[in-house]
Amino acid sequence: MQVIDKSAVAALDDRVLGPQHKGLPREAWGKTAREFLRTEPTLQCMSTPLLTVDRAALESNVSVMADWARSNGIRLAPHGKTTMAPQVWAQQLDAGAWGITLATPWQVQLARSFGVGRIMLANAIVDPTALSWLAAELDSDPTFQFFSWVDSVQTVELMDRALQSSAGGARVNLIVELGAPGGRTGARSVESAREVAAAIHRSARLSLAGVGGYEGALSHDREPSGLDNVRRYLDELGRLHREITADGLYAVDPIVTAGGSAYQDLVVEQLASLADEHAERGARTSVIVRAGAYVIHDDGFYAGISPLIPGRTERPLRSAMHGWARAVSRPEPELALLDAGKRDLPFDEGLPVPQRLRDKSLDNAEITALNDQHTFLRLPGGGTDDVTVGTVVRLGLSHPCTAFDKWRLIPVVDDAESADPRVVDLIHTFF
Repeated sequence: MQVIDKSAVAALDDRVLGPQHKGLPREAWGKTAREFLRTEPTLQCMSTPLLTVDRAALESNVSVMADWARSNGIRLAPHGKTTMAPQVWAQQLDAGAWGITLATPWQVQLARSFGVGRIMLANAIVDPTALSWLAAELDSDPTFQFFSWVDSVQTVELMDRALQSSAGGARVNLIVELGAPGGRTGARSVESAREVAAAIHRSARLSLAGVGGYEGALSHDREPSGLDNVRRYLDELGRLHREITADGLYAVDPIVTAGGSAYQDLVVEQLASLADEHAERGARTSVIVRAGAYVIHDDGFYAGISPLIPGRTERPLRSAMHGWARAVSRPEPELALLDAGKRDLPFDEGLPVPQRLRDKSLDNAEITALNDQHTFLRLPGGGTDDVTVGTVVRLGLSHPCTAFDKWRLIPVVDDAESADPRVVDLIHTFF
């Protein structure tokens, strides 16, 4: 099985740059990414607004999570929708990731164009065009391992009919999704999930491959009540797996999958023991965590909720992303307007945080609002003479998923703490 096509990833360096890539200087236009990097550009030559990734933090995060998964006896299938960046996926797979998780059939198609050989679609696939493509893809490459989710008998029957009418005979591996009242998708009880499992078992084109779900919708913090909700849900997911095992419905070595980037420690606590539970019977259960945000981490939501932060672990994750914006107006003593906005920076899990100017920290400042192309930087007490028109401010950001999707090309810098970071790579995204 091909993990990822390294030649296809390397070919991204031969893409020609142009004005469609935000932040690049005019001198980069017409050059390939490889040629531009040979000029040894620094951040000062880039335009604002800008999003950057810190190379050392990215590499450290990949290593921290890979080691954490190995030490806890589980496998990692990072959620690729966070970055939609095959260059990042390649680093995660090289570090030992079991596969890549994705959220839509189109994302699966994109991953296949880069040769990703093992994919979990953490969603149902019911679109007839997408099912036709999937059937053809599985038939054309017997080494391709694919797993999709399903949460109702109706969905099973729809998939079965669509696949019966397609050419070829490849079976599609399905994960029964268990949800929870008030949650997102997923069967709302263990009993209804077992009915879904039985329907898959009866199908000629579908194979029951495991159980899974998403616990992140059940809490948004680490208060005891929220953690208890997550634990109860994970216990039910474990019960579903054991009952399906007892029913003898699994067609392959089963998967139990849960875990975003907030409660993966609880997944280990409640479910990791399942990885060895039935090994003596010849069936090897894999417990798979699908964390995605960890690879970039942040200075906001995940910096507070992740189990892998200072004070909760000896090897913490680090924020690998920063925004850079320039003051374009000082219309009031306590207000500066920056040239970044909602089109450039994430805002759904907290507003950006002003961190520093080029050579000093920025204390007591606060971002209070974002417009489409402006950031409101409040400077209490009459402001500071350091933030003049033209001054560049580095911003801490929250939620990498909605940071990356605003950028087709993201510069990677050697050290975001230096006065003028050097651009050492360019990450291409596909949103």
